[in-house]
Amino acid sequence: MKITSLAVVTIFIAGCSSSKPQDADPSAAVALPVGIVASQSQTTFQDYPAAIRGTTNVEIRPQVNGMLDKIFVDEGSFVNAGQPIYKINDLPFRAALNNAKANRHAMESTLINARLELDKLTPLVKNNVVSDYQLKSANAAYEVARANVEQAKANVSTAQINLDYTLIKAPVSGYISRLRKKKGSLVGPNDQEPLTELSDVREVHVYFALAERDFVNFKAQYPGETLPEKLKKLPEVSLLLTDDSEYPKKGKIDMIDGQFDHNTGSITLRAVFPNTSGLLRSGNTGKIRLSLMHKDVIMVPQEATVEMQDKVFVYALTKDNKVKMKAINIIGKKGADYLIKEGVERGERFVLSGFGNLQEGAEVNPQPTK
Repeated sequence: MKITSLAVVTIFIAGCSSSKPQDADPSAAVALPVGIVASQSQTTFQDYPAAIRGTTNVEIRPQVNGMLDKIFVDEGSFVNAGQPIYKINDLPFRAALNNAKANRHAMESTLINARLELDKLTPLVKNNVVSDYQLKSANAAYEVARANVEQAKANVSTAQINLDYTLIKAPVSGYISRLRKKKGSLVGPNDQEPLTELSDVREVHVYFALAERDFVNFKAQYPGETLPEKLKKLPEVSLLLTDDSEYPKKGKIDMIDGQFDHNTGSITLRAVFPNTSGLLRSGNTGKIRLSLMHKDVIMVPQEATVEMQDKVFVYALTKDNKVKMKAINIIGKKGADYLIKEGVERGERFVLSGFGNLQEGAEVNPQPTK
């Protein structure tokens, strides 16, 4: 029993006499790398989803009812303006034209007879052989006959137009889309879908949209009092294809929509790109890459920031090397740096790294960066 008590006392004393490591002084300055806020001119790039359309996109539709007799082109082929595409069976229309011509000849004969009758009665009325009433009646018959001739001529013209409509030609040069109707199909002007589409893609229009804030920044980049003046001074833009490769030719923004879309809060712009190689087709998608020039903009490394509650902060240092968290307003990114609109000032110091457990007001021992 005594031995046990002695052992307990010995252990207790030994425990009390063992050295205890002292806690670090919480007020001691932490050695951390510190940078200085700098500014320089930078160009950033922003990509916007875009839709590609031909400068002219035409629906090819029949103007008369009939059966497709011939198809002169294949899907995807290039056609020149005026080149035949479809042929509708023209036999009924030729018959209608012949009938209209025959009716015109009959009306012209009637007009000749009316003219002869009028010429015959005119001297007889002057000599009081027949009454003036007969002359007036003959003159009226002549006017009716002349009107019938004009109507017959109009019917011939209409029949000729309908006959010409049986040969469907390309209104512009471009590429043929899918042929929705095949030979032997009955077609007409009231069909819900067109026979095909024709796209002139020697140049293409690329449409993209800017949000209101982006549009304000976009306008502020370039000189000019009005939008037309600014459009003339806009730099060329790039087009990124769906595989993120850059289209080899540059485009020019030539149109800004007249109003914002109330549903999306964005405004549409249009850029024109040359497409002599035919690489781009109507219906393609891509991205427009805009360059934005930032003159004398403040830059902060992204790794020197921390995000909390949808805001981005830097650990700035006061004159006495105390930490002060500052929210920054980011307007762009260049490589590993943020471009800052406001929040920190040029020449201000900030902690570059190692601030995982750093508290507001903590003292920092600034260390030079390597």
